[in-house]
Amino acid sequence: MKSYRKELWFETKRRREFLRITPQINQCLRESGIQEGFVLVNAMHITASVFINDNESGLHSDFEEWLEKLAPEKPYDQYAHNGAEDNADAHLKRTIMGREVVVAVTEGQLDFGPWEEIFYGEFDGKRRKRVLVKIIGE
Repeated sequence: MKSYRKELWFETKRRREFLRITPQINQCLRESGIQEGFVLVNAMHITASVFINDNESGLHSDFEEWLEKLAPEKPYDQYAHNGAEDNADAHLKRTIMGREVVVAVTEGQLDFGPWEEIFYGEFDGKRRKRVLVKIIGE
């Protein structure tokens, strides 16, 4: 069995942003040479997420509005966590959207269902953060 590990770094322009990272994961898969196995993609920061969904701007806007209703950024004093940093909402949004995804690799390809793509979700951005890609297989 082979193993591949790579860190991808992202720095968003806005505090909250969704980035389609499927192309970067496909590149990692090509670099790994693995044809059959699994790829794990996980956010290495507690205020960021990795998730699978449709690459459709309306849906991404819906995510943003829904998350903001569930865990509004302001007022900052509504959260016990806020003090040195005002990012309690980002921690909650990450919990909702998830930490990682695992995708099967079949015949050297990500084995997705229709319309599935991998996204990096940033909820406390404007600074460098990383995503771990770990691929295991043959």
